[in-house]
Amino acid sequence: MIIIDSQAVKNTCNASVESKGFCFYKATNGIKRHLAIDTLGFPFFTHCTCANVSDDAGLIEMFTLNIDYFKSKPIDIPKITILLDHGYHPEYLTQELERIYKGDYD
Repeated sequence: MIIIDSQAVKNTCNASVESKGFCFYKATNGIKRHLAIDTLGFPFFTHCTCANVSDDAGLIEMFTLNIDYFKSKPIDIPKITILLDHGYHPEYLTQELERIYKGDYD
């Protein structure tokens, strides 16, 4: 089981101009941290983007960058359950993840 969430935080003074973005939901100018954890709170993956990147896009980027983890998943684990909050769009994510993983994980 993987729990996903993101957090928009203010930009620090030493962050580059390219890393800036504005999150309209949080009214924050800065970066967004995307985090995938297990049920004990230990991190699977982390990924940072500009704050204006949507939660969905950040999750897809994070999973795409860590595709090797899912490809090396033991065969006796039938499915991985992903828990999301209301900031994500499950229908869109299902389509995009199926496209990325090309049906290998039904």
